[in-house]
Formats: sequence, structure tokens, C-alpha cells
Amino acid sequence: MESLINCTEEQQPSSVMTNSWSNQEACRSQKAKCAGGFVLVHAGAGYHSESKAKEYKHVCKRACQRAVDQLRAGALAVEAVTAALVELEDSPFTNAGMGSNLNLSGEIECDASIMDGKSLHFGSVGAISGIKNPVLVASCLLTEAQKGKLSAGRIPPCFLVGRGAHDWAVGHGIPPCPSEKMATKFSLSAYKRNKRKMELAEKMDTGQNQTKKRRQSSENENGSGCLDTVGAVVVDSEGNVAAAVSSGGLAMKHPGRVGQAAHYGCGCWAENVCNMNSYSTAVSTSGCGEHLIRTMLARECSAAMQSEDAHQALLEAMQNKFISSPFLASEDRVLGGVIVLRCCRCVEAQPSPNIQAAMVEFLWSHTTESMCVGYMSAQDSKAKVSV
Repeated sequence: MESLINCTEEQQPSSVMTNSWSNQEACRSQKAKCAGGFVLVHAGAGYHSESKAKEYKHVCKRACQRAVDQLRAGALAVEAVTAALVELEDSPFTNAGMGSNLNLSGEIECDASIMDGKSLHFGSVGAISGIKNPVLVASCLLTEAQKGKLSAGRIPPCFLVGRGAHDWAVGHGIPPCPSEKMATKFSLSAYKRNKRKMELAEKMDTGQNQTKKRRQSSENENGSGCLDTVGAVVVDSEGNVAAAVSSGGLAMKHPGRVGQAAHYGCGCWAENVCNMNSYSTAVSTSGCGEHLIRTMLARECSAAMQSEDAHQALLEAMQNKFISSPFLASEDRVLGGVIVLRCCRCVEAQPSPNIQAAMVEFLWSHTTESMCVGYMSAQDSKAKVSV
């Protein structure tokens, strides 16, 4: 059956101040006119310098194009969102896959997850090394889980970490990539710079003063400039949604640390319309993983999207469930961002008996200095990007 995703109006972006720390939260809400599918991607919520903004825009455009090519070829949302993430991971400028942040030991460990709104299956990897595209492992886990139980009635895994995740990936045909080849000149120089700063901090006075200075140093290194996690949300021509996220984690993180990109309900969320939900929704997050894990922001934003006014609902979710969350009451700064897509069938007359009409809304919101996003429909000749 042919499907049409369509809408007739566009809302202008708006920004508001929503917290008491003079920390700007921006929220953008638009509706897209498209047929055959739609993709929205992000290259992270943080600070995007003018020198790198152009590169972030380019990679977002390429990611959108990759996803739309899949949609035009008849691919499902979960396949298209995977294609977008592979493009984002392959960029040396993003903190995912190639060029990811190095941990304290000078190694790259990545997190990634994907969720299919049609089946509600979820696949995830955490602290995985030696794999160029972690999202491919997460996607493979999701696909394998959909096949049902393993031999002897064993439940297939949906979340693997560390060496076990690496070995499983290689065993399922995903080629390994030496960690040294995944590091770039940008990530290596950042690691050396951060290591020098940490060594200087170690030489400072002991006691409370040292603890305070270490905390300040950590905030600077892991602040809004380093939160360039990548993600995407997609709706296909049949109205199915999917979401994915991938990250190299915080700079100088402890080995084995797993961020929100791998956690269920924290990094991404996707859910097709059903008896309980009036809208299909897909969400992908970015920011400080510990903040996003403690608030399960992806799932919270998805639930909020069942309200009539999506723009207001997202603002309230970011304020009440994230910025003012009691789970983050001890935090001086709450850093995060989300991209959200929701769609539903139109109530007006169908264009033809063989076409399903749907309305797609896409939004993004962040508490950081900036957020880089790109979007494109299957009808568009090129993607649009915004920082």
C-alpha cells in the first residue's frame, strides 16, 4: 500500500528561558510536508565552534541523504535510521565511532542503541572497543532478537558490553577495527591536552581545595563543548518510526563507563501508534550521560508527545522531568538535548483510496549552548541544517 506523509503548516522556531540558572533552553517545533518518509538527525547538544560548525552541518546533510536514499528504496525506518547513524559515526568530527573521545587509559570505548517503534525491540552495546560502527552491532542485536529464542530456549541478548559485545559482533559478521585506527588527530590532541590538565590538577593542594579544583576541571572538560553524541529519528512510508543514538562518551571517562546512549529509555525511544497512544513517537538524546540516565529523558519526552500541543509538551517535559528533576537536584548544571519526531494519521479525507495520509511534526530542545540538527523528507532534493 502506498503511503503519504503530509502536512500543510509550518511553525516558526521559538526560544525561551526556562530555568533559574540563566541556562538557555531552546525549543524548535516544525511540521514537514513530505511523502515517503522523513529523517531528523543531530550531531550533539553542546557547543559547536564556528571553525567546526561547517563540518557538523555537512555530516548532518550526508546522514539525512543516506537515510532518505534508504527510504526511497523502500527500506523500513529501522534500516534508514541505521544508515544515518553509520554516516554520523564515520565522521572524524563527531564523538561517535571514528574519532570518539579517549578514556583515561587512552582507549576508545563506544555506546550505541537503536529502537524499532513497530516491534518495540531494542538493541544496545556499551563500552565496546574495536568496532568502527557500534550502531551496526546494536542493530544486529535488535534483528537477531526479532527472530525469537535461541537454542535450548535461551533468550537472545538485547544489551551487550565490553569484550563480549566485540566478540558477538565479530561472530555475526561485523568486521573488527583496531582502536588505534579509530583515533583521529583531533581526538588524540584532545586526549593529550586533557591529560596535561589532569596532571596539573594532581599537583595542586590536597583537601577540599583540591577536590573543588578537580570538580571544576572535570566540568570544563566534560562540559557542553564535549557532548557531541549523535542520533537520528525516522518515520518511513508506512508510518513506522525508529530511533538511534551513538556516542564515544565523556572525555577522560573511567574505562568501562557506559553512558545514556546504551541505556534503555535514556538514549533513544521509538513507539508506533497503538490503542494507548494517539501518536507514533521517536526520540534521540544528547548531553551528559549521567544526567540523562537518572531522568530517562528519552522515554519521558516520548510520553509527553501524546499531548495535543507538542511544542508546549516538550518544553514542560524538559523543565519538569530534566532541568528541575529531583533526581538532579544536586547538579549545578543540567546538560542535555533531544530531537523528537511524532506522527499520526490525518483525519481529513484521504488523497486516494490507496494512500494513507499522516502528519509529521519534528522538534528539538536543549539546555546547552547549541545543538546541530539536520532534517529531510523523501520529497526534498537536499537536507536542511541548523545550529
